[in-house]
Amino acid sequence: MATYLDLNKGLTDAEKSVKDETHKFAAEVLRPASIELDKLSPEDVIAEGSLLWDVFRQAYEQGYHTSGLPEQFGGANLSPLARHIHAEEMGWGSADFAISIGVTPFPFQFAAMSGNPDLIQEVVVPFSKDREGKYIGCWAITEPHHGSDSLLIGTDQFRDPKSAFDCTARLDGDEWVISGQKSAWVSNGTIATHACTFLTVDPSQGMAGGGVAIIPLNLPGVTKAKPLNKLGQRALNQGEIFFDNVRLPKHYMIVQPAGYPFIIDNILAGANAGMSAIFTGVARAAFEEALAYCKQRIQGGKPIAEHQLVQKKLFDMFIKVESARALSRAAMLYNTETSPPATQYSIAAKVYCTEVSFEVASDAVQLFGGYGLARELPVEKLFRDARASMIEDGTNEVLSLAGARKLIDTY
Repeated sequence: MATYLDLNKGLTDAEKSVKDETHKFAAEVLRPASIELDKLSPEDVIAEGSLLWDVFRQAYEQGYHTSGLPEQFGGANLSPLARHIHAEEMGWGSADFAISIGVTPFPFQFAAMSGNPDLIQEVVVPFSKDREGKYIGCWAITEPHHGSDSLLIGTDQFRDPKSAFDCTARLDGDEWVISGQKSAWVSNGTIATHACTFLTVDPSQGMAGGGVAIIPLNLPGVTKAKPLNKLGQRALNQGEIFFDNVRLPKHYMIVQPAGYPFIIDNILAGANAGMSAIFTGVARAAFEEALAYCKQRIQGGKPIAEHQLVQKKLFDMFIKVESARALSRAAMLYNTETSPPATQYSIAAKVYCTEVSFEVASDAVQLFGGYGLARELPVEKLFRDARASMIEDGTNEVLSLAGARKLIDTY
């Protein structure tokens, strides 16, 4: 059972079921596997026979990979609140797996949205039927020279030709020719079978001249680098993808410059809201670990939870977790049902919740004292996992500029 008090007394039976079932999966599958994989090299994490593949198979058996697809393709008819509950519980269990499984549907969701019957049959249907983890998606947007700058919608920089993606798409007859590189920060980059790839179609428009293509990563000209070795979220595979004059059928390009700013705005609203939910879960996990430890750790002849300084720190952590959930839920629920989205709220939620996650995890380490630095205890991993969150999916500083731009232009 989920361990926090849900202040929404109007949860439906379906939403309660999502909460309990996802928490069980997170506790029994995600967390133990992520702890074991944390000890391995990036190569061993994705090796044949790794626990990673067991987790993917179990997640696919549960249908978690299709949750964002339309119902006719096996997507779950979850309420926006249920989606938030699911994301928080997944993050509570494992930030790395929550992100990895969460990004997996991206190419297939875009393909379904395209409405192209050929693309749906070639890409969406096989993915929706997959129960073994054979089809894995990634979001290939970040590049060696382009990261958070790709999200600065509405700024002069977004339309500056010098800011365009280096990875390009050129139409040649009935095919697009794709050339360039995506950076080591592409989540699922070296294990993905399909990439939702953000490209330059019209460089004269800068980032605004972008496009989105679904690229099967078994095409000639596609290569991948070794998986990234990093501080935290070590069960989340990341790595570079290279495109050397890859020829792509014309119908695999699903967004062109006319619709690109609208799409990137919607993606930013959805992805940032998802990150806020995941890292609310991470913050909650760190708080729960600290609270349990403080009730049993003896110093000065009594549990440290009975010392006032510890009580103050615990309550401050509790406030941060609860306020993170409130903002995160409000942003996700509103933007899931609103078009165009109020992206500034998703950005605010991502920035706030990831910073809360890091602060609460750091406080948990402090309360554990020397034991908080030990690899054998979960708080050390939670601290490392939380640190990455303030950089991924847009650095919090640059996202704040994008949010400020939205505020200035909206009000």
